[in-house]
Amino acid sequence: MPGDGKVRSSEETSNDRGAKGPEFKGNAGSSQSREIGVSLTTPPSVRKLQRALYAKAKANPTCRFYALYDKIYRKDVLLWAWSCCRANGGSAGVDGQSFAGIEAKGVEAWLEELAQALKEKTYRPQAVRRVLIPKPDGKQRPLGIPTIKDRVAQMAAVIVLEAVFEADLSEEQYAYRPQRSAHDAVREVHGLLNRGYTEVVDADLSSYFDTIPHHELMKSIARRVSDGAMLALIKSWLEMAVEEDDGKGNKRRTTVNKDSGRGTPQGAPISPLLANLYMRRFLLGWKQAGWDRKLQARIVNYADDFVILCRGTAEQARERMEAMMRKLKLTVNQQKTRICRVPTESFDFLGYTLGRCYRAQTGAAYIGTKPSRKRVARLCEQISQMTQRTLSWKETEELVNELNLVVKGWGNYFRLGSVSRAYRRVDGHLRNRLRRWLCHKHKVKGQGRNRFCDEYLYQELGLFRLERFSTNLPWAKA
Repeated sequence: MPGDGKVRSSEETSNDRGAKGPEFKGNAGSSQSREIGVSLTTPPSVRKLQRALYAKAKANPTCRFYALYDKIYRKDVLLWAWSCCRANGGSAGVDGQSFAGIEAKGVEAWLEELAQALKEKTYRPQAVRRVLIPKPDGKQRPLGIPTIKDRVAQMAAVIVLEAVFEADLSEEQYAYRPQRSAHDAVREVHGLLNRGYTEVVDADLSSYFDTIPHHELMKSIARRVSDGAMLALIKSWLEMAVEEDDGKGNKRRTTVNKDSGRGTPQGAPISPLLANLYMRRFLLGWKQAGWDRKLQARIVNYADDFVILCRGTAEQARERMEAMMRKLKLTVNQQKTRICRVPTESFDFLGYTLGRCYRAQTGAAYIGTKPSRKRVARLCEQISQMTQRTLSWKETEELVNELNLVVKGWGNYFRLGSVSRAYRRVDGHLRNRLRRWLCHKHKVKGQGRNRFCDEYLYQELGLFRLERFSTNLPWAKA
């Protein structure tokens, strides 16, 4: 397997054919962390452990690992787990313990205490703090925030388990995996479209993470893990209580996951790996039934998002998919699942719109990709929120730095295919909003185009400009 152990960005670590194996980096627990990458280097001893586990799992597909639990409280594994969690950041859980607070008292002693609790099997996960995050459609998405102690323990388990299960995951799966990214998934979809798979089942599952059945999921894990202590630990995380504010300042705890026997702890480091393991059941069943051959239907999956690309068989593929999901006790969202015929229609996948595009120079049509309107609109709305008049007390340099971070991060992800039009829209909105903010801050009447011209914004203030960041980046061949 690749050997330097360095955690790079997803685009630097594309999964080249012929590589010896994946370079593990610890599950970041969020797709964004996976895409951006974290500048950390896996300790050699941890890398050696992961390689050994992966090699054994890859060489023997029926091997069950009976001694894994003792690996998660190894000093080097826990320290690496702490480093991964620290790099991801995040707020405190229900115990109020923060990263800064732990560091002030001493990380080494804190990790030793956690290691001892795991070793003596006195460790018990605490409740997950639930907060509601606004969604673009006006609804709210629940996000779970485990305690840092639970995050580190889960990350340690992921470091060990990821190496085992990476040998089994399907090639169609791109999320939360070493050397794979959302960009790779979009490229694969684009390549299939250009190879004639132009009938697309744009599928959507209702609350996938919240509805994964525990019994079936544990069977998937036990197929590879016979270590009773490890299985019990995973089950305890699946059944973690949830604490939320009732809106009146009171805390309320529920045990919905335990009572219903469903759901993974969203926001927890272990959740992405478990979600991948259960989705593997569908992907493996699809191939075993021969639908990929019989229907000429290829699946590309990223977490709970997936599309089925077909050659004239989309209706049958949708029927088969829905029947399989019923057996897996998952629910297909009928309102959002649809059949799209490219290039007369287009569809969105992982923030990109795939369908008919036109070349700027010749006007010739081709099947391509571009940032979706929703994602462009969402970024513009975020810029508007960051440049409200009520925030004119901020220092100009501070605001520009904040805006630059947001826009650079967006541009780093949305840099595939035809991006010029989206970049121009964002740049124009960014200039307009910053000028209005500066006018209010400095009591300048009008639109401020003379006082705060483009040269001032870009050269004096250092505002980031997407149009100069990249223009119509060429597609890598799928």
